[in-house]
Amino acid sequence: MKAPKQSRHGHLAKSLAFAACAWSVCAAAPAYAVLGGEPMNAPQGATATSAKAVAHAASASGASATQASNYTVRTTTLASGTIVNEYLSTQGIVFGIAWHGPRVPNLPTLLGSYFPQYQQGLLAQRAARGGRGPVSVDDPGLVVNSGGHMGSFAGSAYLPQSLPAGVSASDIQ
Repeated sequence: MKAPKQSRHGHLAKSLAFAACAWSVCAAAPAYAVLGGEPMNAPQGATATSAKAVAHAASASGASATQASNYTVRTTTLASGTIVNEYLSTQGIVFGIAWHGPRVPNLPTLLGSYFPQYQQGLLAQRAARGGRGPVSVDDPGLVVNSGGHMGSFAGSAYLPQSLPAGVSASDIQ
């Protein structure tokens, strides 16, 4: 007796189940930053972590008075060699992330609850420009830029509404 043929839908269901399982494994990986949230412990295999407090002066509406806006930059070198900079507000909330190195870090983990918004922006960009090239998602609540080539990637993500006074997008690097 022959085994019944599997329909395309059965194959698709198995593929989707595999993808969901793979996604859950990735989602369970240790995080090192969550955009819009608190920083987390460095992932297993990270080789170095350092933190640097930054005082950034901003002029108030062109006046000579300045207002200090402090934030902290935490740098972590992942096991892959990729360096991740986390930008934390004085309240300890991650408002920006930047990376550079041989591999793109785990973006679902880095972007946290902003990842679906990033995916929508990425799909819209790919539909308009095609499937290759650097990524530039510029939504009112999220900005992500990423690009590079095999062995050399760089990118940044930040929340425009959460940038401390006097801090600009160019400071996230």
